[in-house]
Amino acid sequence: MVWIESMLTISKESWEIIVADACAAYPRECCGVLLGELDPADDDLRTATVAIPCRNAHQEGRNDRFFIHPDDQLAAQKRARAEGLEVLGFFHSHPDEHAYFSATDLANSLHWYSNVVVSVRKGELAGAACFRVNEEKTHAETEDLVHPG
Repeated sequence: MVWIESMLTISKESWEIIVADACAAYPRECCGVLLGELDPADDDLRTATVAIPCRNAHQEGRNDRFFIHPDDQLAAQKRARAEGLEVLGFFHSHPDEHAYFSATDLANSLHWYSNVVVSVRKGELAGAACFRVNEEKTHAETEDLVHPG
């Protein structure tokens, strides 16, 4: 399979929301949904204009696992429809870890969506990266990430 270059651009307001949520959740993982627009000529070029923090509904080990609360995910989907936006992907944090796509992230991810991982160390932003999963869910490629941070 040939990987197509892709890029996610995050608006200043959305980036600030992601960072604030990740730092506030520390030492637990935060999670949320990204809404925005696809480039009309190329849906691999995306712009996230809305970041929606969600509740981490994972029952145990919220410092190294997340599960977006179903009610929050449904509310985000409804908001996207109401505002004429697309659900572009998701974000979550890795407390005291690098911004990488773990085997657990891969196993629980969906093809096509952008996945932003934010590294938070000692309650402060330490880095971020974005990933997209192949159709077979066997590998995640790095997606170019543009943010104002």
